[in-house]
Amino acid sequence: MHDARPRDPAHPLAVGAAILNLLLPHRRAAEQERRPGRDAAAEPESITDFPHQLDRLARFVDRDEPVVLTLPAFPCKSPNPNKVLGRLPDEGERLSLAFLDRLCAAIARVHPPGARMLICSDGHVFADLIGVPDPHIDAYADELRAIIARDDLRHLGVFDLRDVRGEETHEHKRAWLHARHAPGVAQLRAQVRSDEDTLRLYRGITRFLFEDAVDFPGTRSALQRECRTRAYGVIQRSRAWGDLIAERHPDALRLSIHPQRRGSEKFGIRLLDAPDVWATPWHATVLHRPDGRPHLLHRADAARLGVLVHRDGRPSHYRQESAARPAADRPDPLGAGRR
Repeated sequence: MHDARPRDPAHPLAVGAAILNLLLPHRRAAEQERRPGRDAAAEPESITDFPHQLDRLARFVDRDEPVVLTLPAFPCKSPNPNKVLGRLPDEGERLSLAFLDRLCAAIARVHPPGARMLICSDGHVFADLIGVPDPHIDAYADELRAIIARDDLRHLGVFDLRDVRGEETHEHKRAWLHARHAPGVAQLRAQVRSDEDTLRLYRGITRFLFEDAVDFPGTRSALQRECRTRAYGVIQRSRAWGDLIAERHPDALRLSIHPQRRGSEKFGIRLLDAPDVWATPWHATVLHRPDGRPHLLHRADAARLGVLVHRDGRPSHYRQESAARPAADRPDPLGAGRR
């Protein structure tokens, strides 16, 4: 029987605020908003600081529909063996995906239609710019899907470039995406000069490209110049991917693994604790502290502090013992310092 009772106009905002309060403790704040050494806001946060997100959430509530969240992330593992354990997802991705699924489950407790998060895996989008072969990216994304199925993470899904434009090659898909959606380099250069957030993103991507260039034949200065050029290409493709996602999911709440300011249309989300605000599971390795807390570090650093743990026959993470031996006394089974 149809319920003809009038709806409380304040209800969507109240439920949207409750959902936003579930997200706020995990926000990845912009550097200007963080206390030294912490990835948290320097000032107490209020839902009024995030009007864009509150409006999006209230619309889902008003329509009595599941909340849809999109997260461009989980591209592929870094090619630098000093940072990661291998090419496939490991403990870092497993814990991060489980966290995101729990977050969606928590939303369902305050909004019965629930929530669904689409992991928009972007490795193919800039594979040629980061030096990772497309087959490695296929294997990484396939294992993400396998983890989601195996661990029954029913609120998560994966979308990648293989889901776009049928059977075309990755090269053709990248060219199409770039031509249709990417901003011009001149526009990006102007933004880097004038916008602090774009400058920080450019510097962060340049740093990652430099760290991951494991077989560059030239000089250090030549590598720096090349990475600065490629960084613009990565930002172009990243924005193109974001535009495509927004085109396909225009009402979704957009999450980001990069730090975001209050009031931004994107909401920065922190997956795991790390001393570096830019650290992600695909650029680092998990070290389980003696109290059980996972921490993201470069693999070489985690190897000096912990013991290697295997899962399903593959290196998974490190476990720090309560009385850790000095680094010089503990051999690294994967060869600390190799590059």
